[in-house]
Amino acid sequence: MLSVVENCFSPRTAAFFDLDKTVIAKSSTLTFSKSFYQGGLINRRAVLRTAYTQFVFMAGGADHEQMEKMRAYLSALCKGWNVQQVREIVAETLHDLIDPIIYDEAATLIEEHHTAGRDVVIVSTSGAEVVEPIGELLGADRVVATRMVVGDDGCFTGEIEYYAYGPTKAEAVKALAESEGYDLARCYAYSDSVTDVPMLESVGHPHAVNPDRALRREATHREWPILVFNRPVRLKQRLPAFSMPARPALVAAAAVGAAAVTAGLVWYASRRRATAALPG
Repeated sequence: MLSVVENCFSPRTAAFFDLDKTVIAKSSTLTFSKSFYQGGLINRRAVLRTAYTQFVFMAGGADHEQMEKMRAYLSALCKGWNVQQVREIVAETLHDLIDPIIYDEAATLIEEHHTAGRDVVIVSTSGAEVVEPIGELLGADRVVATRMVVGDDGCFTGEIEYYAYGPTKAEAVKALAESEGYDLARCYAYSDSVTDVPMLESVGHPHAVNPDRALRREATHREWPILVFNRPVRLKQRLPAFSMPARPALVAAAAVGAAAVTAGLVWYASRRRATAALPG
């Protein structure tokens, strides 16, 4: 059980959750492949390849090389997609596709962190057009996700503006801590992948969830708690009259604020790199 509600005079804290195989049982982006096919965005061959990629992702976990291949494949795949159409497809199929694969254990943790007065932040490598609606469904306060460049025609160019992966996730967590006043030593983080070790080690309470082999070894060596989530349950089935509590921060941040937060993080990281490049 998590600690009781934090003292209102204490520094703010948060719980940072990876999404795929941590909060939900599959890859969020790949889960929508059939819907994208039905919407005319991809062909049958792409659906089959995406299904195979999902299988590999689920069977063995995705290491750095696999994640890079997946990034390159998805970037090329979505080039030319109309962003508004993508958002509409996700909105129409969100409950049918995502609700059934949300881990009951993860939903419970999110509720407990909110009850304890902590913000809940989803930090995912998947695209913002997919992650932001899922974050809203889960009741998350903020979302950090990968962002693709959108052209003047409202379509993806195939280029990546911000890639929320590996060390970049840790940078996002630290930037949010600075802007929101989070005490990272008292914050929590959850992930299934060894690629998220930088994010996990940036907080005082890291947790490995359904870890891949490499993360399991790392977590065992560092004596991090290892959690097993294996009960995907629809949110409304968890309680007879389940309804996600209204969160003031979510209403303001889920759709618009998430974009602003991520844009700010991109600017922050770019500024740091530019500063580091200046002669001393």
